[in-house]
Amino acid sequence: MSKVALITGATRGIGRQIAITLAKEGYDIALNYRKENEELESVKKEIEGNKVVCLAIKGDVSNFEECEEVAKQTIEKFGKIDVLVNNAGITKDMLLMRMKKEDFEQVIDVNLMGTFNMTKNVIQSMLKARSGRIINISSVVGVSGNAGQTNYSASKAGIIGFTKSLAKEVASRGILVNAVAPGFIETSMTEVLKDEVKEEIAKTIPLKRMGTSQDVANVVKFLTSEDSSYMTGQVLHVDGGMLM
Repeated sequence: MSKVALITGATRGIGRQIAITLAKEGYDIALNYRKENEELESVKKEIEGNKVVCLAIKGDVSNFEECEEVAKQTIEKFGKIDVLVNNAGITKDMLLMRMKKEDFEQVIDVNLMGTFNMTKNVIQSMLKARSGRIINISSVVGVSGNAGQTNYSASKAGIIGFTKSLAKEVASRGILVNAVAPGFIETSMTEVLKDEVKEEIAKTIPLKRMGTSQDVANVVKFLTSEDSSYMTGQVLHVDGGMLM
């Protein structure tokens, strides 16, 4: 019986690459997305090209009831969830003095509450199975902070605290909970930056380059594998040495 991975925010960027990478490892994929977009069909086709099943489920992670429905549909289709990757996230960058209250709330609601909402609705099936992997996508700014990102940094720091606490709660039931903290990764979010800005960013990174979505997906793959079976409550930095 194939293993099953549920990935939130999985039609583009890091989430898309994680979904494709796990499909190559033989996982059936439950692909969560918030709104219809042109990438959905292409990622679904690419996943299914690996001879696995792909179920695309619409749902806003900031809505508890919609997360309940995503988990329910996944379990109805596949009978279980072996891996949950909480990847869905947004940014609304602004200096705090100019930031609107709703800009702070929306980022917390999607990034941090979304991680709670989806995990809360998946954890029961993992507890029954006495096994499972939960991988939360945080960020290096959740550790270091970043000017203009009080909302984003707070949400990603919250994910780290959530990860460590849950790892302690469920370790005795065979469930491993870890976080991945990417640094500067080339995605549609960074595509808008000018080349000279990207070059300046690269200079601050010891490896002298921005990371790729595949760099992050490879670490997620490791955390789903037996090679990481004695690791829980960890935060793995994929940042080219930025925060060493």
